[in-house]
Amino acid sequence: MEEFRRAYEQLCAEPQESVLRRLRERGEEPGRGRLDLTAQSLSLETCRALGRLLPGAAAFTEVALGDCGLSEEGVSLLLHGLCSNTTVKLLDLKVNGCFNGYRDSGVIQALATLLLFNELQSCLIFPSLILEWNNLGMWEEGFSSFCQGLGANSFLQRLDLRSNQINHQGAGELAMALKQNASLQVLGKSDNLRWNNIGLLGGRALLNSLRSNKTLKRLELAGNNVPSDILKAVEQAMNHNQDRQSILSEIQNRTSILSKEVLSLKDEKTKQFLDLMDTIDKQKEEIARSDRMSAARVSQLQEALNEQHSIMSSLKAKLQMTEAALALSEQKVHNLGELLNAMRQEQTSMAECHLKELQQQKQEVADREAKLLRDLSVAGDKNLLLRNQVDELEKKCKIQQDQLFQVKQDLTNTTAELKLRAMQAEERLETEKRRFKQSLEDLESLRVKEVNHLTQHMEASEHSMQERIQKLEAIRIALEEELSQTKAAAHTERGQAEEELIKVRNWARLEEQQRLEHLEEKLRLMTESRNEAQNCCLKQKQMVAEAQAKASQLSLQADGLRRRLEELQQDLNSKEEEKVTEVNKVKVELQEQIGHLQAERAAQDGLREKIAALERQLKALSSSHREAVLDKEGEISVLLEKLRMKEADISRMREEEAQRASFLQNAIMAYVQGSPLGTHSSRK
Repeated sequence: MEEFRRAYEQLCAEPQESVLRRLRERGEEPGRGRLDLTAQSLSLETCRALGRLLPGAAAFTEVALGDCGLSEEGVSLLLHGLCSNTTVKLLDLKVNGCFNGYRDSGVIQALATLLLFNELQSCLIFPSLILEWNNLGMWEEGFSSFCQGLGANSFLQRLDLRSNQINHQGAGELAMALKQNASLQVLGKSDNLRWNNIGLLGGRALLNSLRSNKTLKRLELAGNNVPSDILKAVEQAMNHNQDRQSILSEIQNRTSILSKEVLSLKDEKTKQFLDLMDTIDKQKEEIARSDRMSAARVSQLQEALNEQHSIMSSLKAKLQMTEAALALSEQKVHNLGELLNAMRQEQTSMAECHLKELQQQKQEVADREAKLLRDLSVAGDKNLLLRNQVDELEKKCKIQQDQLFQVKQDLTNTTAELKLRAMQAEERLETEKRRFKQSLEDLESLRVKEVNHLTQHMEASEHSMQERIQKLEAIRIALEEELSQTKAAAHTERGQAEEELIKVRNWARLEEQQRLEHLEEKLRLMTESRNEAQNCCLKQKQMVAEAQAKASQLSLQADGLRRRLEELQQDLNSKEEEKVTEVNKVKVELQEQIGHLQAERAAQDGLREKIAALERQLKALSSSHREAVLDKEGEISVLLEKLRMKEADISRMREEEAQRASFLQNAIMAYVQGSPLGTHSSRK
């Protein structure tokens, strides 16, 4: 405020003391958003300075210039300055008398220019304008230009025109402006158009304008020589506009709430879809990791098999060497036997017996070695079978990956279908809304036609009144039939939508059952393959036990042979010791083979654990898929509930419109019966 006062002193050569005093007083007060210069008799120079300061005065939201004795040029300067102001919300120009008797395009033309400039700039300059006690209606051309500006303005909400000498022609111009204006809500205060001489014609013009103006909430014509029936009709129109505004506000609130809910649902769906994609990616990574581990294990098993083949070849070479050594030892034993036969005949016979026993034992050892070779070949075949089973498991893993991809694609398809159906439901709701709006417009047009018909033919006879009543009843019956038809159509559409939803739900359930059966069949095959692997492991355990038993028997037999050979000769004792060492080597090799077999068994245990992990993953996938299906069913039920609520709201609004139509008909009937013509006809 202090800056505004200083700027005023700089612009004005001779500033008015009263204005400066008022600005100082307003600067000391806490609320500085109002420029109050009421009853200050502003000069032309002061008006020019204020007109230059007001475009940049961002601190003022209200400008009060009432009873200031403003001249025509001063008002024009002030109004032209306000054209570029964007902060003033209320302009008070009451009791100035500056509009009296001016016959040129000065003050009122500037006021009309201000209203038009407000529309062109599309910025809210001020929503409230107070012009009481200014005699605007005395100049018809100026008031018509003011009304043109008012009709073009779409931001002014409150206008006070009390005591402005507005006659019926001015009221007609004002009615035309009200027909074009779509923002004005209050035309003054409680006594807004008092002392204006509007009269019967002006009241009818204003009443006719209210048929096209649906935003004006308050208009009182008391004290203007307007008949009571027109006042009642105006009051009814105001009530109707208020009800319409309340209904529109409720509809806007509901639509905003529904749009927010739809956006939240879309966000939740996108979050769920992203979570599902993350879980599928994690499962893919785990499957790839398990595939890499299985490939590494298969390579390890291949290396172990190669080592076993090399060990078998070395064992064969060692067996050949032992056979050659045994042949040499037999020859030496035969020679020593001949020498011993020469020396001791008894010992020769015993040596021959021992030789026969040794040959039998050698034959048994050869047979046992052949059996061991056969067992090793069988173990190699089983290893090949296990390798084939590993390949089959890898193929099954690939098939499961393909199935997971197919499940993912099905999920995307189902989500797309659900989105399409939601969009279709929204389109149906919009069509229902448009139908409801069209029905409201039809009812409004019918009501307007009926009112015109009644007002034009008020002076007809009782017979014409009865015919009109019959026509109104026929129209009401037709409207009721149309309402019943629209209700039936809405019910049929809702039934069709429910049937479509039931069909889609059944189709999804059938697909889910088929997928579950397919997965159960795969699980059964996996369990059978696991049982086969377990049986193979058991057989290998039995073979290992038999090999251990044979090894123990061989060790016992070797000990017996060693004891017998020690009794024969010292040379034979050395040979027996070599034989024992060879047997010990064979034992070590057999133990190594047993260790390799145990390693293979551990690898098979790892495969079993992998199979169990795959089964757990399949169970987790099936459970997550079921949860997703349940979530989708819940979303479908929520959408159905919302559709039902919207249909209930539409039916309720239709019932309210029917009640209003009936109330309007009753009011018209009461008006007709209470009119002078109706009473005259009843007396006749």
